[in-house]
Amino acid sequence: MSATDFAGDPPLFIARLIADPASLEASLDAATRALEGEGMPLAVAQMLDSCGDVLQLMLPHGERATLLRILDEHFHPSDLMVSEADFPRPDVFVSDMDSTIIGQECIDELADYAGIKPQIAAITERAMLGELDFEAALRQRVGLLAGLEESAIGQCLDERIRPMAGARMLVATLKSQGCKTVLVTGGFHHFADPVAELVGFERVIANRLAVHEGRLTGGLVGAITGSSAKEAALRDEAARYGDDAVTLATGDGANDIAMLRSATYGVAFRAKPRARAAGNGWIDRGDLTAILKLLDIPEHDWVAG
Repeated sequence: MSATDFAGDPPLFIARLIADPASLEASLDAATRALEGEGMPLAVAQMLDSCGDVLQLMLPHGERATLLRILDEHFHPSDLMVSEADFPRPDVFVSDMDSTIIGQECIDELADYAGIKPQIAAITERAMLGELDFEAALRQRVGLLAGLEESAIGQCLDERIRPMAGARMLVATLKSQGCKTVLVTGGFHHFADPVAELVGFERVIANRLAVHEGRLTGGLVGAITGSSAKEAALRDEAARYGDDAVTLATGDGANDIAMLRSATYGVAFRAKPRARAAGNGWIDRGDLTAILKLLDIPEHDWVAG
C-alpha cells in the first residue's frame, strides 16, 4: 500500500523498517501501544509485497522525533527510513566515504604506515563524535604525516581499503534508476578517486594532500571539504533537478550532520550518536543494500556493481 492508496486523508508519516523477524510481532505490538500512548495511533501496519522483510507503518498524525524514538526503542537494532509522503526514488545520492562506502578510515590506515595510527585514530574518533573542530583536526592529522612517502598511499589502498558490503550494488542500482551519484568526503582524492571508480560514483569531492618530491608535506591544497561543503554538494546537485528533487544522503560522523538534515532521506550508516540523530533514518542491522529494500526497489531490479 502506498500513500495514494490510503483511505481518507493521506498519512502524515510513513515508516519502513527491517528488524529481527523472530521478535517482529511482539515488537510491533509494544510499539503500537507506545505510539497510542503518545496520541499517535497506527493506521496501517503491513509487510511490503516486493520486499517481504520490510515492515511499513502509516500514521495519520504525530511528531517525527517521537516516532523515531519509539521505533528505535522497540525494534533496535533496525534499518529504518521515515518519510512524510510516499517513498519516491531519489534523483541524487550523495555519500560520505570513510566508514560508510568503505569499511575503513583512510587517514587512520595511512598513519599505520608512518607508525602513528593510534595517535591519529584517537583524533579521528573525537572529530567524528563532534568533540573537535573538523578542519583543525584534519590539519593536525595531516601535519603528523609530513615526510611519509606518497607511495604508501597506493600500498594502503591495495592492502587495507575495501568497499563496505552492498556499496557497489547500491550505487549501481540507484544509477540504473536514473539517480546521480556523488562521493563527497573529508578525506583525500588520493583515496576517493580510486574508490569512486571501483564503486561506481560519477562525481568526487574531496581534499587534496600536498606532495613534494614524492613525500607528503603535511599540508593540504585548496579549500577544505568539510560539513558545509558536503551540504553544498547535496544542494547543488539537487538544484539541477528543480524544486521537487528527491535526495538521499548517507554518512556516519559529525561532519555529515548538515548533509543528513538537508536530504529528503538522511540515512545514518552505523553512525556516531550525533549523526544518527540528525537524519530520518539509519542502517544499524544490515548492509547498504538495506536502503534499496527500504526504497521498495525489488531485488530483481538490483544491479551488481
